[in-house]
Amino acid sequence: MNPTVTGMAVGAVLAVVALAFGFWGFLLAALLMGIGAVLGRTAEGRLDLGGVIDALRGKRSSV
Repeated sequence: MNPTVTGMAVGAVLAVVALAFGFWGFLLAALLMGIGAVLGRTAEGRLDLGGVIDALRGKRSSV
């Protein structure tokens, strides 16, 4: 699936959630989608979660 189709699918899901559950449901769905994306990229090996945590703590530069 290319990024355009993925973006459209995510947008459609968030739109339905926003209409059905309101603003807070929309925020919760967006947060959970973000967490799922991070976990998926970590499982694929495309994201070093330890490096991200170190950068957020200021122990390592992201550059």
